Amino acid sequence: MKTGVAFDLGTSGFRAHKMDLETGEIKRTVITLRNPIPGTNVMDHMDFAIHYGQDLTHNLVIDAIKNIISKLEVDIDNLERISVCGNPIQLSLFQGMTIEDLAYAGERKKEKYNIKDQERKANILDSSEINGLEDFKNCNVIIPPAIRHEVGADALALMVVSGMLDSDEIAIATDYGTNAEMALKVDDVIYTGSAAAGPALEGQQIKHGVLASPYTISDIEFENGYLRNYVLNDEMAPVKGDLVDPNTGEVKEEGNIRAKGITGTGVIALIDECIENGLIKLPKIQTSDGILRLQDNILFSNKDLSEAGKALGALRSGHITLCNAAGIEMGDVTRAYMSGASGTYVDALKSYRIGMSPYNVDHISQIGNTSLVVSREILLSEDRLWELQDIANKIVGHHTMFATEPAFRDTYVLEIAYWDEGMPFKMLKKYLKKKNLPQIDEPSKTPEVEKRVVKDIPVLGDEGLYVLEDVGTHLTMTLEDPISCEKSVEVCPTSAISIDDNGKVFIRTDLCEGIHCQKCVRACPTGELNWDELEVMGV
Repeated sequence: MKTGVAFDLGTSGFRAHKMDLETGEIKRTVITLRNPIPGTNVMDHMDFAIHYGQDLTHNLVIDAIKNIISKLEVDIDNLERISVCGNPIQLSLFQGMTIEDLAYAGERKKEKYNIKDQERKANILDSSEINGLEDFKNCNVIIPPAIRHEVGADALALMVVSGMLDSDEIAIATDYGTNAEMALKVDDVIYTGSAAAGPALEGQQIKHGVLASPYTISDIEFENGYLRNYVLNDEMAPVKGDLVDPNTGEVKEEGNIRAKGITGTGVIALIDECIENGLIKLPKIQTSDGILRLQDNILFSNKDLSEAGKALGALRSGHITLCNAAGIEMGDVTRAYMSGASGTYVDALKSYRIGMSPYNVDHISQIGNTSLVVSREILLSEDRLWELQDIANKIVGHHTMFATEPAFRDTYVLEIAYWDEGMPFKMLKKYLKKKNLPQIDEPSKTPEVEKRVVKDIPVLGDEGLYVLEDVGTHLTMTLEDPISCEKSVEVCPTSAISIDDNGKVFIRTDLCEGIHCQKCVRACPTGELNWDELEVMGV
């Protein structure tokens, strides 16, 4: 079988299909639950690469790619093509291309450091041109185009697959992931941005949160004062779980499936249902101890609510900022497209009620993993690759860098006050008006929901799905005095670090929270645990 592998290099994890290039069939699917680069969001990944080496970070990505290809059970001798899609940072690190033009905002800063924007057009490379992939003989690597250097292939995929480019409506499309890419179409102009919402809405930075995978709570319904859990099964379909008293954890009715955690979509449903029924009055959970109890001892605390609120606030701030850039009101947006795993599995109306889509939309379309769709298309058709480049060339785009945009700053401060400090919604509206920013309101209608796909990855292949819980990437170094650094192991919040009897340090990079944490470094009394000395332990 002539084989190809299509990759979506997501900030929260990688997804891949093994495909038969002659028939176009998907044969097997592998997903990881985390990204191999230390950190929990794209800013962490970029910061790690800038501070500790883009070559080192590239090697982590390549090691993860090789591990995934191994789990796909690909015959390397028959591997003819690899395609990748993702945001500009992930694709650049994969290729070994510098990310300095993405890391530094502002033309004056770039001029000071003599940083040039990199060309990120559609390309077909021989695997030997990418360091670490030389063993894949006679294999081409296919890279889709960015629209601009900071508006990547994933954003293009979102626009193309949604169909918004062919519509006359004022529409907004959002990838509900860690990086939260979004695009607003007004007339023939596309306004883009990225809210870097963090991973809370994908189930991470939540105490019992996990990415969407089998045996995770993906939805919640309120039934007679109790919470009904819905849990994903082996086929990633929701199954009725336990009915639980949220105050005590007592199971009132046992379901047919067990759960190991809660997804981001479960978090969104939980917040909506509990606000609607008085179990949450922002900014606090109204149980006696501030904890909501779900099935199988899965808990949701005020700290978790705060983390989710920050992400929800970032999303709405992004929408408001794009509308402000376009000179329209939020109420002018009539259609919303939701992509990514969270955008697929979430109850669209529950997410709409808590502000994840503009308040006045008539239609919400849930469209699945658009990045993987485009990766699959260009794997099977070179013509499709160049067609996407033509589309990218024609898009009249306006990119807003939220990190330096006053409208985003002012809106996000108000959103944090609303979600985390108890600011009433009326006061939030008042201060938006005072800042001359687009207005929001309570939803006044029930939009029509179009669910184009049941799963974010609709077809897994006849060889099924493999969930790679351990990406298999490690950083390592050797200590002369390992005993003095034992505290470094104890303080790690994710158990990512271990030290063997010979003083060899192993840091599991997919679990590591990155340089914003570094508790292990600070806990080493001799200073011998130095991240500058870390090396990638190859596959």
